[in-house]
Amino acid sequence: MKKLVLIQMSLFLSLLMPAKIEVLDRVAIIVNDGVIMESQIQDLVETTRLRFLEQGAEAPPISSLLEEIKEQLIVKELQLQKGLEFGVRISDGELNQTFIQIAQNNGLTLEQFIKNIQDSGQNYEKIREEVREDMIIQRVQRGVVSNSINITDQEIEGFLATEEAVDQLTPELLVRQIQINSIESAEEILQSLESGESFENLVSDKSINQNKNQGGLMPWRKINDMPSVFAEAIKGKSLGFISDVIETGSGFHILKLEEKRGPLVQFEEQWETRHVLLTPSAIRDVDATKAEAEILRERVVGGESFSEIAKAFSEDPGSGSNGGSLDWLPKGSTVAEFENVMINSELNEISDVFESEYGFHFLEVTGKRVEDITDALIEDRAYSVLFSRKFDEELENTLRTMRAEAFVEFKDLD
Repeated sequence: MKKLVLIQMSLFLSLLMPAKIEVLDRVAIIVNDGVIMESQIQDLVETTRLRFLEQGAEAPPISSLLEEIKEQLIVKELQLQKGLEFGVRISDGELNQTFIQIAQNNGLTLEQFIKNIQDSGQNYEKIREEVREDMIIQRVQRGVVSNSINITDQEIEGFLATEEAVDQLTPELLVRQIQINSIESAEEILQSLESGESFENLVSDKSINQNKNQGGLMPWRKINDMPSVFAEAIKGKSLGFISDVIETGSGFHILKLEEKRGPLVQFEEQWETRHVLLTPSAIRDVDATKAEAEILRERVVGGESFSEIAKAFSEDPGSGSNGGSLDWLPKGSTVAEFENVMINSELNEISDVFESEYGFHFLEVTGKRVEDITDALIEDRAYSVLFSRKFDEELENTLRTMRAEAFVEFKDLD
C-alpha cells in the first residue's frame, strides 16, 4: 500500500514539474506576403561558415555575415514570389532530369548520387527543393531581364576590335601572296587565276617576293597583325578566296587565303536540297498519302519540273511556294529521317518516297559544299559575352529595384 502511494505521489509531482520545452521555428522576416524562418537563416549561416573552413579562409564576423545572409534570403524570396506571380513551375520529371544530368556530370548514376548525398548526412528531399527553387529563380531572371537587353551590330563590331576579343576569339590566318612590280603583270596573273591556273605555280613563276620559294606563304598571323590593306581585303573571307590586285608601296599583290586555325575555326558540310511533302489528313489516310507521293515522284522522274510539282502539290507551307527549296541545310537542321536520306543522296537524283513525323517526302540534293562558319561562330560568341555582361548589370539593377519596392519587416527574436 505504501509503495502504491509513493508511485502515485511520483506521478503527481511529475505533472507539477515543468516539461522540457521544444523550441519551435519562428518567423524572422516578413517579405511582402511571404516569410523567412529563423531556421533558414541559421542553416545558411552554418553552411557559409563551413564553406569558409573548407577553403581555409577566415569567416567574416557573425554580425556582418548575418546581415549579408538575411539580404540574400530576402532577394531569393522576392524572386520566388515573382515566379509564383508568373506561374513558373518546375515539374518533378524536369527536376529528375536535372539530377540525372548532375549525376552523369560527376560520373555517377542517379542512385549512386542520392546515396552519396545521404551518406554525407544531407537531406536529399531538402536538396531537391533547393534545386527546384534555383531553377525557378533562373527562369524568373531570364524572363524579367532578357527581354530588356539589346545587342546591336555596332556593339558586336566594337567588341571584336578590342584586344580581349582579338586574343581570345580571332583566328590566325595562313595567306599566300604573289608580288609583282607592275599593274599590267598583276592583272594578267589575275586573269590566269580566273582561268584555273594554280596559284602556287604562278607564285613560283611570277612573284618577286623572297617567300616565293615557300610557295608565297606568309607567316601565320591574326588579321589585326597584317598590313591594313591586306586585312581589309581578306577580312570575312572563306578558304580559297583570291583577292583583287592590291597596291602598296612595295608593289602589287594578289592574296589567297589558305588556312585558318583557332578555337572557333569550324567548317560545316551543307546540302542544297528541295523536297515535296504530303501530309495524311482526315480525308486522306496514310496509305493514300503515300500512294499519291509515289505518283508525284514518278512524274518528276519522268521529266516534269520538280519546282512546278512542288509549287502545285507540296504541303510544306515554308518551301512549297518556293519550288520545294530548303536552301542549304547543315546536319542537325532537320528531323533524322529527312537528314539520313539527304546526306546519302547523290547529286541531282530523286530519292525514294520516305516517311517522317511530318508525312511523306521525296527530295533532291542539287548541291554539296563545305562552308566556313568561323566568322558566324565568332559573332555568336561575341554576342554571348556582351549579353552576359549586360545581363549581369541589368539583373543587379532589377534586383535592387525589387528590394527597394518590397515590404520587409524584421521580427525581434531576442
